[in-house]
Amino acid sequence: MFQGASALTLDAKGRMSIPSRYRDALQVQTEGRVTLTKSPDGCLLLFPRPEWEKFRAKVAALPMDAIWFQRIFLGNAMDVELDGSGRVLVSPELRSGAGLEKDVTLLGMGERFEIWDSQMYTAKEAAAMAQGMPESLKSFTF
Repeated sequence: MFQGASALTLDAKGRMSIPSRYRDALQVQTEGRVTLTKSPDGCLLLFPRPEWEKFRAKVAALPMDAIWFQRIFLGNAMDVELDGSGRVLVSPELRSGAGLEKDVTLLGMGERFEIWDSQMYTAKEAAAMAQGMPESLKSFTF
């Protein structure tokens, strides 16, 4: 289970260091193999390979009226491996698609991660907070 936010920096080659608290789990669970893809939300998704396989099967089974979401998720997926320093290379195509340049936020979202441009994430989080609690959460007890 991955959770928490990490402020990270992409290096000049587009590599991102995975924080050590996640790196060990990824090495043990997946031998360092992960999959990156686009999200319609404007971020990238990073899946440990076994979780990607489950997600990919669900997306592939979507009806034809969801073909664009299949294209977004499956058509942009790239398999990568953590290098010896615990970094993943984010391709230029994926970086461009999510507006990633240097400062990124890595969010642990349970079985996967989201990678956001830090400024975009801060702006979207502020907008969500300003809107207040959605109706679906009004009966949720904290």
